[in-house]
Amino acid sequence: MARTFDAVELEVLWGSLVSTVNEQARALQRAAFSPIVREAGDLANALFDRRGRMVAQAVTGTPGHINSLAVAVAHILDRHPADRLEPGDVLITNDPYKTAGQLLDVTVLVPVFRNGRVIAFFGSTIHHTDVGGYGIGAGARDCFEEGLWIPIVKLMEKGERNAPVWDFILANVRQPTHMAGDLHAQMASGEIGAQRLQSLLDAYDLDDIEDLADVVVERSEDATRRAIRGLPGGRYEATSVLDLADGSEITIQVAITIDNVEGEILVDYEGSSGPSPYGINVVKNYTHAYTTFTLRSLLNPDVPNNAGSLAPIKVEAPLGSIVNAVPPSPTTARHVVGMFLPMPLLQAMSQVLPDAVMAEGSAAVWTMQVSGQHDDGSPFITAMFTYAGGVGARATKPGLSATSYPTGVAAVPIEVVEGSAPIRFLRKELRRDSGGPGRNTGGLGQTIEFTVDTKAPWTLNAVTSRLARGPLGVFGGGAGAVGRFLVNGESVRTQARITLQPGDVVRLELPGGGGYGAPAASEEVVGA
Repeated sequence: MARTFDAVELEVLWGSLVSTVNEQARALQRAAFSPIVREAGDLANALFDRRGRMVAQAVTGTPGHINSLAVAVAHILDRHPADRLEPGDVLITNDPYKTAGQLLDVTVLVPVFRNGRVIAFFGSTIHHTDVGGYGIGAGARDCFEEGLWIPIVKLMEKGERNAPVWDFILANVRQPTHMAGDLHAQMASGEIGAQRLQSLLDAYDLDDIEDLADVVVERSEDATRRAIRGLPGGRYEATSVLDLADGSEITIQVAITIDNVEGEILVDYEGSSGPSPYGINVVKNYTHAYTTFTLRSLLNPDVPNNAGSLAPIKVEAPLGSIVNAVPPSPTTARHVVGMFLPMPLLQAMSQVLPDAVMAEGSAAVWTMQVSGQHDDGSPFITAMFTYAGGVGARATKPGLSATSYPTGVAAVPIEVVEGSAPIRFLRKELRRDSGGPGRNTGGLGQTIEFTVDTKAPWTLNAVTSRLARGPLGVFGGGAGAVGRFLVNGESVRTQARITLQPGDVVRLELPGGGGYGAPAASEEVVGA
């Protein structure tokens, strides 16, 4: 017989589950070697039931990681079913087509055993500093050039290292100590989650979380379907164009069909661009992640994000397109397109929920990675560091300045970046007047300048976008300023890694957000 829970008991249990995954995330951030995890929160942590359904997620993390992890666990359990696992086993993969879309994102899954059987899993996905290969950037020609591909395997077996797997991973990365440290941090965070969950089950005399998971998932799905039923049914379309550093453009075509009888939404990307030769191709998991995040934010952001609330939103994309990549398409910089997807989605939904949407923002964060040699000849390589432009304005408020939307990652402090390599920052400030005009103005971008204090040439992997088309305004609002990527005052127009010389200065001017509504002066003219 299924265990039932009264309202008070359910609220206490749910709060305990959220606290557990939040503690899992905090433990991972404290222990991680990679600054992008430790300082910026580029990670995902979640609890899954034995069937592989995501039940609860940590509040810290990015939508691209969280919602991709929600799908990835099913792939992992297809390869290693719960009933075939033993205490002490830990699973790992960075298969981009089954997880978060790039080889640098490594997923670790820690089973929880109780009374001799698996009752749950704690999963984490984090951005590792290095997995060999090309590194951060869009210049690799295929996924095999981008780095080490870890299939779905056991990282630990019965509590012992799976030695061949560890040896193979650590032999193929530039910083094996950092890689090992981050893997141990992921496993330790899963163990913390497992210990806390065991204590919760002891306190409430529960053998597993199946009945609790059923209630949480079913209520979340019901709430999401109710929200969709409250929308006007129909098909709503939008097209957005994203320009890249080399002058090429990507078109994203989206059609949103709202079925307000069944309480479901279908998002179809038919008509979007084909594959790119650069590493900006997006796997379907990642497309699904940012699509569901965007729509969930508009529908019912207070409902827990789990398998239930994600279920009513379906995503279709043409196989082999820019938003449904197939091997061997390179994908390391998939965030350029993936984080742009909310822009056409919001444009389409502006026809449905005009007061809930916002204008276009800068979208994808600009990512940097620097490598070279110290003056003593020893090599250095920085972890990825990122910067955000302006967010689009809203119906009642201006856009946020220098804020990462939709990813939500924080900027790694410049002191931390300077401590990891001989980088010296010369400028970091908000970019004046870069927000689009409107009744509410778009958020400001920012300007960053840096150089590298070395006597030898150094390399820069920089991934930028929106250098020709500024983020569009909505309902009469103006566009935000376009971005600029300069070296020694000259524009750089490439997606590939570049080699720079001692004393060269990199200047990044990030786009501003679009404005919402016609500016007051324009409204007066129109009404005159």
